Amino acid sequence: MLKKLGFGCMRLPLLNKEDQTTVDMKTFSKLVDMFLEKGFTYFDTALTYHSFKSEDFVREALVKRHKRDAFLLATKLPPRMLTAAEEQGQIFGEQLKKCGVDFFDYYLLHNIGVSAYQKACQYDSFGFVQQKKREGKIRHVGMSFHDTPELLDEILTAHPELDFVQLQINYIDWENPGIQSRRCHEVARKHGMPIIVMEPCKGGNLAQVPPQAEAIMKAYAPDASIPSWAVRFAASQEGVFMVLSGMSTMEQVLDNTSYMADFKPLSEEEYQIIAQVADIINKDAAIDCTACRYCVEGCPGNIPIPDYFALYNSSKRAVTTNISSQFVYYLNLASTHGKAGDCIACKACEEACPQHLPIAALMKDVSETFDNGPGLPTR
Repeated sequence: MLKKLGFGCMRLPLLNKEDQTTVDMKTFSKLVDMFLEKGFTYFDTALTYHSFKSEDFVREALVKRHKRDAFLLATKLPPRMLTAAEEQGQIFGEQLKKCGVDFFDYYLLHNIGVSAYQKACQYDSFGFVQQKKREGKIRHVGMSFHDTPELLDEILTAHPELDFVQLQINYIDWENPGIQSRRCHEVARKHGMPIIVMEPCKGGNLAQVPPQAEAIMKAYAPDASIPSWAVRFAASQEGVFMVLSGMSTMEQVLDNTSYMADFKPLSEEEYQIIAQVADIINKDAAIDCTACRYCVEGCPGNIPIPDYFALYNSSKRAVTTNISSQFVYYLNLASTHGKAGDCIACKACEEACPQHLPIAALMKDVSETFDNGPGLPTR
């Protein structure tokens, strides 16, 4: 029986945290080996992850080193990038070569929202992936979705041929009016659509929670890690058959596999604890960024938006007494990237953002916090 934990290859270990292409292959290979050794088999990558290099890294660490029947591999086609229908065949062929496989177990139309769905319809992306499935190049076809439950309902009504849908589900976004995880989940269940969960820890934001929240969790289950609550919440939802976790350390792999090897759904008491924790966190976070980095590729100012948001959130947390360390990190980033104040509000980032964040406005807040610090670059 397929175990519910998948290895997300979007946040791999890096030798240089400012360069997404500097993946530590020695460490990544060890993580892959341990994940498989623990009986887990699902690996998720995408064309755009790690500056378009993730598929290459997966080939080296996984495909070349393990038998093809020992793992399940998923990757994605980004309709947003298409300018012509024939590009889909070119991209798909390149992905097979980059990954070093003859077929994909799971293949998704990537980051579907209003504009991406329009592109997918314009270039018949749904028809393209079904053709590849008929050819035996894809075993299961789906889409990753980041938009309203109304649009999800429209798409699943129009495309019942999909085998699954990938949704952002975590206990913070469950009732978030911008993400609407619960309602999207309900739509998927209405259509009888199996679900893969992404962002169960919301880009790592739920791996560390405020001290008051952590105390509640530890009082109930002293030995349970903080991330385990988030992953188990996602895996406990009806219709979910896989939960992706972006793991970059052996500690994370060992922790995740320990409680997901023999998965037990949350109890009613645990759901009540999570509700308390969510209330505490919602009062604490300034910007709900998951660090997916979709916003970075098209930024004309080369602004590392997720990194600045993370620093801003750290500076605004109630437990933070000063932000001197955040200023240091900001200085380092701003020396080789655009400053927050360099944002021209073109809003290309907002179109790409799965969280629908008002990034241009938020960058003004970040700039006010950091750009007047001592010694900041003036370029």
